[in-house]
Amino acid sequence: MAGVEYYSTMQNEENVPDHTIKSTVTRNFVFTFFGLFAFTLGYHALFPTLPIYLANLGSNMREIGVLVGILGVSALFSRLIAGGALRKYSEKSVMMFGALLFALTFLAFIVFRSFWPLFAVRFLQGVAFACIDTAALAFVIRVTPLAHRGQAISYFVLAPTFTMAIAPLGGMFLINEYNFPTLFLTCAGLSLCSFFLSWKLNGQETITTGPAANTPTHNTLLLNWRIIIPSGMSFLYSFISGAITAFFPLYAIECGVSNPGYFFSANAAMLIVGRVLGGKIVDTYNKEKIILAFPFTAMVAMVILSFSRTLPLFIVVGMIWGAGSAFFFPTAMAYALEYAGSSGGTAVGTFRAVSDLGLALGPVIMGIIIPLTGYRIMFLCLALISLINLCYFQFYVRKRGNEYRASTIQQK
Repeated sequence: MAGVEYYSTMQNEENVPDHTIKSTVTRNFVFTFFGLFAFTLGYHALFPTLPIYLANLGSNMREIGVLVGILGVSALFSRLIAGGALRKYSEKSVMMFGALLFALTFLAFIVFRSFWPLFAVRFLQGVAFACIDTAALAFVIRVTPLAHRGQAISYFVLAPTFTMAIAPLGGMFLINEYNFPTLFLTCAGLSLCSFFLSWKLNGQETITTGPAANTPTHNTLLLNWRIIIPSGMSFLYSFISGAITAFFPLYAIECGVSNPGYFFSANAAMLIVGRVLGGKIVDTYNKEKIILAFPFTAMVAMVILSFSRTLPLFIVVGMIWGAGSAFFFPTAMAYALEYAGSSGGTAVGTFRAVSDLGLALGPVIMGIIIPLTGYRIMFLCLALISLINLCYFQFYVRKRGNEYRASTIQQK
């Protein structure tokens, strides 16, 4: 009956005592926030610059797709391992390991230039990303009261959102005004800053009480099986996001736009506005209705992008995509954790691993499609995937969730 009580508590968050922002945004929250902020500055600086760097080295479209997408494949498996490692090691230790490894990979970029060494470097970047992202998110979820989990996630993921606004432009500035080694050294320095901020965490344990402490979580050593079904929404979202990240910069340059970073900055600006102004909405409004809005806006954005060739239209598409995305990740993750009845490191790692699978497959599959169809058809394919995502949630995930809620009520 513990699982029934836990799920019931999640569905009735108003029963949980109120919790102020001041007590949520603690010292550890701030250090974790800025640790992830420094880390993702380097990560997002590669979004527009890495495809250009690889093209300058002579890589073809398929190789670029693989080298961009392999990070997602690596992060997928590494998240499962990181989630399991969090049962034994503190979030602080896992974050420090990820930040240090990420710094070393940027130094390796300066040394290696051929496909297979770069493949290994990108694989290790996926390991580093999985470690720090999974550990940081698990830490914040662990220390946040249940009634304000969606709000805390929404505020916390502002860290990568802020860096999305400035890092792509900064990365393009560094390669245009200086060179790629300067970019890589800067990113390595940022990763070391993340290492230091992670080191400053207290790393104390939080004792879980109440229904959640005794909830069966459907876990194996590395997987939480129940969270996989709602994670499919994030998989399809990440599939689209990965394809855009890999190939939009090249498409923009082909259209005569010298700095594709403006697209990512417009996207990030809308994410920031949405998450700052609407963080509490995630915890007070119906999550299913919020989730349904994203596939629709994503579909509209991809259709417009397929007919766009100018910077103003690219910025409009970035804003539409960002507006839809602003609530999607915190809402989808909070919904998935409720669906699974668990918020431990394994559940977080599984959710993020499924997302990374989409991030990996998007560039690889679209890298095969582009030479056959061109960019316009590729963007229309992404619009179709958004429609599939909407149907998947509406007719499968919600149905399964309703059946589960009905069964728990009967068990009471």
